[in-house]
Amino acid sequence: MIRKFFRLEELGSTPKREVLAGLTTFITMAYIIIVNPAILSAAGIPKDACTTATIISAFFGTMVMGLYANRPFAIAPYMGENAFIAYTVVAVLGYSWQTALGAVFVGGVLFTILTLLKVRSWLANSIPEGLKIAFAVGIGLFLAFIGLNDTGIVALGTESAPVQVGDLGSGTVLLALLGFFLISLLMALRVKGAMLLGIIVVTALAFITGLAPLPERIVSMPPSLSSTFLKLDIAGALTWGFFSVILTVFVMDFVDTMGTLLGVAYKADMLDENGELPHIEKPMLADSLATVVGSLLGTSTTGTFIESAAGVQEGGRSGLTAVTTGILFLLALFFAPLFTAVPACAYGPVLIVVGFTMVKPFVNLKTEDMTELVPAVATIVLMSFSYNLGVGMTAGFVLYPLMKVLTGRARQVHAGLWILGALSLLFYFFYPY
Repeated sequence: MIRKFFRLEELGSTPKREVLAGLTTFITMAYIIIVNPAILSAAGIPKDACTTATIISAFFGTMVMGLYANRPFAIAPYMGENAFIAYTVVAVLGYSWQTALGAVFVGGVLFTILTLLKVRSWLANSIPEGLKIAFAVGIGLFLAFIGLNDTGIVALGTESAPVQVGDLGSGTVLLALLGFFLISLLMALRVKGAMLLGIIVVTALAFITGLAPLPERIVSMPPSLSSTFLKLDIAGALTWGFFSVILTVFVMDFVDTMGTLLGVAYKADMLDENGELPHIEKPMLADSLATVVGSLLGTSTTGTFIESAAGVQEGGRSGLTAVTTGILFLLALFFAPLFTAVPACAYGPVLIVVGFTMVKPFVNLKTEDMTELVPAVATIVLMSFSYNLGVGMTAGFVLYPLMKVLTGRARQVHAGLWILGALSLLFYFFYPY
């Protein structure tokens, strides 16, 4: 029954492999349960209620992804978008968090409509292979950088050197390095569950050495949603003065979701002979609906998580991977102290290794053609160095048609890419710097 529903034989997978992949994905992204509420609390959103909203929205979106789209991708509130809401919309521009969530709701509704009309899938299929490759590689470098930073292997530097090598003598950094080498070795030896084994070993060592605290309790009741549920201000978001915020949220979510879907799908060899993800509107609808639900519950924009690549690396190919991750998110409502006890030095190495593996598609880039090379490399570099996936992707959407036009090759630009380029220009024009 399960094999047939998720088409496991057709996809060349097994229930055991899918469950293991789902568990791996969950562990690598469980940090969002803590990090998202911590960031949004800076905007005044009650942290406890936001924790519950984060988990439920992730559960809802990931289950829709698994059961409806049959894809091994997990959904949760986006990093980057949550920071934009907290530190720009609220802290800098002075809007209330209720109005900010109203903007997220409007964006989610617009995405749902565009997805049902298949406009989003048409736009996604207009992206050239060079930019799809750039999305995969850029996401890989971004993941690796997050892992290096979270583990302390790379740390913030000075004005003359923005980043630098961290404290390599630190116990947690040494454990992270051990985890990186252990996972790399196990993968080289083709050991199944290599990443999960690495996480378990490093977590156990962190507990034993006292470098990570044991959870004080295992089970706890989920916090109430009463302070955030339906508290969004939609009317306040539908004002001209708020247009720049709506546009920014819209473009960031659009390019983040599309880039992540195509990048991870490229890694999983899910694209067809035309370089397109079949039935892409299904996973897009899953993230649109999750964004609507999340804004009603009390959290920012949700979408496909780049950490899904960890599960794909473990062999996840069907919606059973996503369903497993979704169920674990639901359990996290009651077992949050246990799931969130995994330290960064344990899950960070997974992000680094997965990031490294995602660089491979770069060899397929047409590096001899400057009109392909420049947009792709600019996308890759800015996705990581701006610490914002949306900034890098929109740069590619602007540069690609520009390079083609200026070299007399405008006919190579798909009509949909002109629309994406125009939206990207608006993004830069209205982005609150």
